[in-house]
Amino acid sequence: MSPRPATTLLHAAPRIPRHRPSLRPRLRPSLLALLILAVLTVKTAWAQDGDGLRADGGSAWGLGLGVAIERKPYRGIDDETRALPILMFENRWVSLLGPRLDLKLPSAGPVSFRLRARYAGDGYEADDSPDLRGMDERKAGFWAGGAALWRTPYVNLSAELLGDVSGHSKGTQFKLSAERGFKSGAFELTPRVAAIWLDSKYVDYYYGVRPGEATAGRAPHAGESTLNVELGLRANYRFAPRQSVFVDVSGTALGSGIKRSPLVERSNQAGVRLGYLYRF
Repeated sequence: MSPRPATTLLHAAPRIPRHRPSLRPRLRPSLLALLILAVLTVKTAWAQDGDGLRADGGSAWGLGLGVAIERKPYRGIDDETRALPILMFENRWVSLLGPRLDLKLPSAGPVSFRLRARYAGDGYEADDSPDLRGMDERKAGFWAGGAALWRTPYVNLSAELLGDVSGHSKGTQFKLSAERGFKSGAFELTPRVAAIWLDSKYVDYYYGVRPGEATAGRAPHAGESTLNVELGLRANYRFAPRQSVFVDVSGTALGSGIKRSPLVERSNQAGVRLGYLYRF
């Protein structure tokens, strides 16, 4: 049984940015930056783990425009706002959502399986914040692994196990999530909850401090595995047969393995996605 389409979005309302001199432009013109955020916004307009197939079983694709606002937990980093295009494609064998690619495997009853690869925009550069000066760049990575999706009459469940195949963090992450959609006419609201386990290699790479990066105010720190918890709500309004607008708000409570890092000043991270999608 193939999962149906839905709309997915991310992260809670951003706080007002503090007034400090910017060390570099917050809107970068690079294509890579657009692609990193495109997958986050596409997931708002099409199911995160859903199926974008048309009713007749044919291929489907869509185009649109979105805005992403993100707040990371690192010290001294302001909220970022970016405009980006939305692009998706789906058929019976493949699901492409920005930099996330799924290869669909045979299902077992109500459970479907995927081979999954995606690009994640984690990390930072030293000039992102005065508090990160002296730190080496932490690069974003490519992740690959598998996912299982289980639709029930009451809730949709998913599990995802991915490893960093880019070789930057060499880490592993495991995610369990549950969501339920509620429809009323052209409106749909979908609350969700997720638990994300991150191993010590991931946490150490993105939140650790190496001996050569330590300063008088920044002690060396080795990251430990941790568990984050995410809550979110997405809303979709289809105002025409092929056109819809969407918004998603969510927040993630960071685990103790991240909160203990001297690079971190917040116990949570948050964001919001909104935009428009035309389905062909």
